[in-house]
Amino acid sequence: MAKEAAATDNLFEEHRSSTATPRARTWRRFRRHKMALAGAAFILLVVSLAALAPVITPHSPTDMQEGRARDAPTTEHLLGLDGAARDIWARLLYGGRVSLSVGIVAVSISVLIALILGTLSGYYGGTVDMIIMRFTDVMMVFPGLILIMTVVAVLGPNIWNVMAVIGLLGWPSSARLVRGQILSVREWDFVMAARCLGVEDQRIMFRHILPHVLAPLLVAATFGVASAILTEAGLSFLGLGVLPPTPSWGNMLTGAQSIYILERFWWMWLPPGIAILFTVLAINFVGDGLRDAFDPRMTLD
Repeated sequence: MAKEAAATDNLFEEHRSSTATPRARTWRRFRRHKMALAGAAFILLVVSLAALAPVITPHSPTDMQEGRARDAPTTEHLLGLDGAARDIWARLLYGGRVSLSVGIVAVSISVLIALILGTLSGYYGGTVDMIIMRFTDVMMVFPGLILIMTVVAVLGPNIWNVMAVIGLLGWPSSARLVRGQILSVREWDFVMAARCLGVEDQRIMFRHILPHVLAPLLVAATFGVASAILTEAGLSFLGLGVLPPTPSWGNMLTGAQSIYILERFWWMWLPPGIAILFTVLAINFVGDGLRDAFDPRMTLD
């Protein structure tokens, strides 16, 4: 009886999978990825804590407590005070706003550039493709982090420059991804039919072809957010990113450059380090889940 019941359940699941909408099938694939669900829940928690920072903590991230620098955690200051006697818990919450904003804005800029250049390159081909792809190859030759550090050092370190530079220099790999997808999709029958009917190129590209490219691009963008958060943290740690007193997880780690602080004042560097670690891990887990969910070769058995 147990075997018959299991076989019946499998048949029902196969029938439901075959009749479900693509969106429902994608959601079920994503839901089966337990680490992706856990990552999504953690990201939602981080976003909620950052958004509700003024409600969660009564302390300002920039106010200094006179004569209390590097105080250990207490009930009043849950994560203690930093070298400038500022509340670390408040700075962690408000710094989450900055770090997440940098990741999202920078990736939005790079995705927009990648969509435009990749679509033009893949659809038109020929000379247009050669020019865009050679320019992309040139951009990919330069070491990314070193180039970003150089540009930020020239423009000056602040949050807006960091967002813009990471976004403007982070599009080449996504542009190549978009181009590769469009080279395949443009040969499909519905695209050929639209051309025969005299539909304008812009309409074909952005209404008929582009929706088929968004799924892999969304996956790449998810991983890009994690990479942008790490890049901002590295720049801020070196003094080339978000400058104090504005908090970010990266510049909160600046004190970790001293062995004395690493050994004696763990509360000054461990919380932002853990925040960066688990947030990037969570985003990567979500990216893995989205990649599996959008892959048509994945099954639900």
